Amino acid sequence: MSFIDLLDEARAIQDFCDGHGWRSCFIGGIAVQRWSQARVTRDIDLTLFVGFGQEAPLVEALIAKYNPRISDAAQFALRSRVLLLSSASGIGIDISFGALPFEELLVQRATLFEFAPGLELRTCSAEDLMVMKLLASRAIDIRDAEGIAVRHERTLDWRYIKDQLTPLADAKEEPEILHQFARIRRLAETL
Repeated sequence: MSFIDLLDEARAIQDFCDGHGWRSCFIGGIAVQRWSQARVTRDIDLTLFVGFGQEAPLVEALIAKYNPRISDAAQFALRSRVLLLSSASGIGIDISFGALPFEELLVQRATLFEFAPGLELRTCSAEDLMVMKLLASRAIDIRDAEGIAVRHERTLDWRYIKDQLTPLADAKEEPEILHQFARIRRLAETL
């Protein structure tokens, strides 16, 4: 599988969502290619904003179109708000069902980006990607957040990032997320 194959599959799922009138954008590795330092990605991560209690019909439609990666994919999705699928060619597709005000903003603020001639995908903003990466806080996510800061230090809306990140970090009861944010901001300011 090449990166272009992955992007073609991403465009197919974007077209499927758009065809149903569902609001969505790419997050994860595809958005990282746009906003951070390029790295290998082997799957597609998508946020689909549906609110609370509206997931079942979307899960049903998506499972009718794509292959579930686990046997109880529908039940898992309704419980965890993440649907694990794969394309016919075997590319993993993780769909997060958004419902929080931040997730609604994430999808509203998303813009199209041309990854290859004629291949445009809607990705979250650099700021929203930074919030998501800091919340996840795995080593790879921190590297991605640092990459965003290095590439876009002068254009990032740092206040927006902090305003979105603070209540989410508080809800997770993980103040170290805000310490990591402050460190990355200082890193950007030294460049």
